[in-house]
Amino acid sequence: MEATTDIMKHINPKYTSAEAIAELRKQFDNGHPCRHLVLDDFFDSEAADTMFANFPSLESLNVKRKSLNENKSEDYHFERWNPVFGEVRDTVQSDEFAKFMSQITGIEGLKTTPDSLGSGVHQGGQGSYVDVHIDVNYNPETNLWRRINLLVYLNKEWKEEYGGHLELWDKEMKVCEQRVAPSHNRAVIFYTDENSPHGYSKINIPEGESRKSFYTYFYTEVGEGFRYSDSRFISRPDDSAARKAATSVKEAIKINAKRFLKALGVKSLDFQDKNKY
Repeated sequence: MEATTDIMKHINPKYTSAEAIAELRKQFDNGHPCRHLVLDDFFDSEAADTMFANFPSLESLNVKRKSLNENKSEDYHFERWNPVFGEVRDTVQSDEFAKFMSQITGIEGLKTTPDSLGSGVHQGGQGSYVDVHIDVNYNPETNLWRRINLLVYLNKEWKEEYGGHLELWDKEMKVCEQRVAPSHNRAVIFYTDENSPHGYSKINIPEGESRKSFYTYFYTEVGEGFRYSDSRFISRPDDSAARKAATSVKEAIKINAKRFLKALGVKSLDFQDKNKY
């Protein structure tokens, strides 16, 4: 076993040995259409439990995303929360953790950023959902290529009937390849590209419950193979015809508006929305 450095103390050491990293690398690159890993007990238990116990209230999160295709809240102001959130952020934004992520994904030169497109928290109350979508693959503020998502769920005693499973779909939106329950201290690491449509269906939870997660996005320098891909929602096969039409029209309007604003020299709407507070 390799020694765990102090900066990596909040990562479960069962994942950081040379042997474990080699096995994770094999699991990540296993031919699945959306390359991904599901890792239970990802943070050390004390950190995960403290984050759960001190997760910021839904009402306190500054960005409310509510539209035809999503209903959730998010934030990245770590200075307002329990210090453990800042400690974990410092861990996942460290050079040591970036090297770990490069080793298990095979993507050299991964790094993250100190803005809202780096690390933060998501939370959804009763009825929360995020329709299946492709993430934007570019951070316009830093000129970096978004490559990997890390989500760590912080939901103790989450029940199957609550729903809210992360769905990973095939590119053609014909098959849901994987459903991952958002259980406590479960991490999902997945490639962010055209082969990774993902989202979660509407949750049904009791009063006082919410769907909580910690996120970090990883980037590389823009290089060979990069082709800009905007964020966009994609209809599920079982969506009604009316919902499919509404989503298609909404996304077309959004993308055309972004192109118009880009021609005027205005930054991405997604980036502005995430940094308006």
